[in-house]
Amino acid sequence: MVDVPDSPVALITGASRGIGRGIALELAALGTHDLVVNYAGNETAARECQAMCREAFGSGKDRRVEIIQGDISKADDRERLIGHVESEFGRLDLLVNNAGIAPDVRADILEATEASFDRLIGVNLKGPYFLTQRAARLMMRSTPLEKTPRAVVSVTSISAFTASINRGDYCVAKAGLAMMTKLFAARLASEGINVYEIQPGVIATDMTGAVKEKYDKLFADGLTPINRWGQPSDVGKTVAAVAMGHFPYSTGQVFEVDGGFHLHRL
Repeated sequence: MVDVPDSPVALITGASRGIGRGIALELAALGTHDLVVNYAGNETAARECQAMCREAFGSGKDRRVEIIQGDISKADDRERLIGHVESEFGRLDLLVNNAGIAPDVRADILEATEASFDRLIGVNLKGPYFLTQRAARLMMRSTPLEKTPRAVVSVTSISAFTASINRGDYCVAKAGLAMMTKLFAARLASEGINVYEIQPGVIATDMTGAVKEKYDKLFADGLTPINRWGQPSDVGKTVAAVAMGHFPYSTGQVFEVDGGFHLHRL
């Protein structure tokens, strides 16, 4: 194992593009953590993210950014991912469960396939569940750094509470991830590890690109009080606030980064 560094270490899953990249860039701009950028298949995008993070660190910041491939739905990949963090950095202080996929096809709940369900649940729920289990053990073995919180953040969605009948598997996975946050928050508080959920609204990413026209119209009709598309940086800034330790007496907290979508309005 390498010598344990003085700087904390953050692992962000699914960070080559979209929300994950936005999170990595905001953490890089913060300049406090070494970063591990996980990606499933797009190495080119991951290397782009790595370069952008290095630039965001700026001069005078001696921080590392590493990329590592891994499909979090696979047990061997999860083990390799955490093993790499431990062998290269010797510690873990912040886990961001961001990796997620959309359904193979947006199919009516009466027509959706079991194969699509299994694939989506594996990546969006089972993967984060068991990755958090493994990451928490490493955090517990890591000596806490002064003034640096240890935390787990899971990126869910407004789909955790909003029914979309052509994305039933996605909604079920995100609702499960919301409960996972509560479970790990209750278990890890005594270990000095706080656990949070971020519920993004409609965020401009590759995943939402296919339905841009639909949501452009909804925004035009007043979908949210803050009437614009969300940006990956909006989510990233929330993770950065957690990384800075701004919520020391909160755990299990849900941060709604949705432009006010969750508000009931008359």
